[in-house]
Amino acid sequence: MKLLGAVLAGGESRRFGSDKALALLDGKPLIEHAIAALSAQTDAVIVCGREWQDWVPDRPEPGLGPLGGINAAIHEAAARGYDAVLTCGCDVPAIPADLVARLRAAGPMVYLAAMPIIGLWPAGLGAGLDAHIAVAPNRSVRRWADALGAVALAADDVPPNVNTPQDLARLLD
Repeated sequence: MKLLGAVLAGGESRRFGSDKALALLDGKPLIEHAIAALSAQTDAVIVCGREWQDWVPDRPEPGLGPLGGINAAIHEAAARGYDAVLTCGCDVPAIPADLVARLRAAGPMVYLAAMPIIGLWPAGLGAGLDAHIAVAPNRSVRRWADALGAVALAADDVPPNVNTPQDLARLLD
């Protein structure tokens, strides 16, 4: 399976108070940690919603939350000939080394129950996600995924998620 990694980076960092994608962890911006984590388990990595090295804008427009980034990633995966996309947030500096294997074993559409932005999505979902975004007042990743019949995978080793400066400080300790 040809797999594209996608770092979702179009958020406003409201809880963090500044641009968390650029917040430093071990001397590198969080977004670089997320890119490295996905690179270890995918064939290539893009960034969604933020100008970066290999990036695409959120689809169909900015301001839709993670679902706009996932939509951009799914469309980009299909356009580039990938079978599926693995998504995570720019505020997720590490993922388990066997994450892709566990997600694949759980099904073709699967996300982490504790962190729905981390998911494995077939590249053929683009038209359906476009339609969902056009009519859905609630743009929850979990609600969209559950409506598709995606598996919510429970995991004991949920990756760290940096939503606040205090979350980052805990990682630095």
